[in-house]
Amino acid sequence: MRDRAGVPVFVIMKLLFLLLSPLVMMVHAVASTPNFVFIMADDLGWADVAFHGGNAPTPHLDKLAAEGVELTHHYVAPVCSPTRTGLMTGRCWSRFGVTTPQNERALPWDTVTLPRALKGVGYDTCLTGKWHLGSKPEWGPNHFGFDHSYGSLAGGVGPWDHHYKKGPFSETWHRNEKLLTETGHVTDLITQEACEWLGGRGGKPFFLYVPFTAVHLPLKEPEEWLTKVPAGITGDVPRHYAACIMHLDDAVGRIVAALEKNGQRENTLLVFTSDNGASTTENNGQTYPQDGYPTGPLPGNNKPLRNEKGSVYEGGTRVPCIASWPGTLKAGKHEFPAQITDWMPTFCALAGFKPEKDLKWDGVNLWPQLAEGTVPPTRMIYTVAPGFRSRALRLDPWKLVEHRQGDKTKYELYDILADPEEKKDLAAEKANIVATMKERMTVKARADRDAVAKD
Repeated sequence: MRDRAGVPVFVIMKLLFLLLSPLVMMVHAVASTPNFVFIMADDLGWADVAFHGGNAPTPHLDKLAAEGVELTHHYVAPVCSPTRTGLMTGRCWSRFGVTTPQNERALPWDTVTLPRALKGVGYDTCLTGKWHLGSKPEWGPNHFGFDHSYGSLAGGVGPWDHHYKKGPFSETWHRNEKLLTETGHVTDLITQEACEWLGGRGGKPFFLYVPFTAVHLPLKEPEEWLTKVPAGITGDVPRHYAACIMHLDDAVGRIVAALEKNGQRENTLLVFTSDNGASTTENNGQTYPQDGYPTGPLPGNNKPLRNEKGSVYEGGTRVPCIASWPGTLKAGKHEFPAQITDWMPTFCALAGFKPEKDLKWDGVNLWPQLAEGTVPPTRMIYTVAPGFRSRALRLDPWKLVEHRQGDKTKYELYDILADPEEKKDLAAEKANIVATMKERMTVKARADRDAVAKD
């Protein structure tokens, strides 16, 4: 068949294909570049969520866990700033000398952070929530790759006054590093900012980081959430704690709903986790007595895992984690060790970011494991507690725990696969395993010292 000019139709079709194929490829490339939403709870323990047996209902998180991939061996640092360092850099926090919650600037100015990397390949970037990697405006998120930032420059703030403790960093609530005063509950404000930012996106891919302050103390929840707490939960602090978890769960649901409303959900990888294990610390009754906070210890729940926030035992560092991408990730469980440092390599691989130099990531790209079910090689998971007073190294099936006190060092060894509750110390009967694990831990410690000295 020929057209009126006598040119064969197949020739015309071929020419059209050659002309249009680059266009089609461009459209496909844009459409296949995923958005990323990373939601981080604060001090939420392993069993604080209903899908791990928690007593406060978490229907939105339960749904994400049921329909997405639950990472059942996901590790973070024992406390907040170190975990945030690991997420932002893909490296263990101790490489930067960051082991405690800190208000001083945590990262060198030239650090290739996760938002900086994603901006380099065309992403819009936003943080709404808690930064805690430098609590002065001049050390804030906009200086490290975020186009837009909002929330607390410092740590967990009062839920209504948005102040951080007492002292030089108390005034911390900001938008784009300009301090401001607002009314409203902290969980609602963080969520509202996130949803509004999502609604303003154009055609560019985006990275939204939402580090909530819930369920960090001090707790004081709105009456509307207290009235929804199950009747079986009694006592002021337990009721506020449960209400805070439920409020957080609802906030996650609101962010998911915003993605769906804006047509972004099907092309968004959403990750939910916590920055460390749950705490049983006093709810700041002595620190903030004038603010009317309920007094008593927090009922943070890490069961059946051992210990809590601040510890290198499982209860301090193994936390709930969900990866959700409808239509792309199949529902299931990822039952291999993963760490907060893995998300930067994973997001960067999916976004097409290729570093100009070796960034010395401790993390790995999890995507083949999550999407294809690839069985990863056995890997080491290294953890450092505040002040380097404790460290842990997991290399399946073993986990070595080191405690330092003065000039004394004690080692414990657990078969972490057979004994995830860390009840039976095998160090005395497995001296050869302890020696091998100590050598590997020494290599990690040396890398810490070299990195800190260089940076």
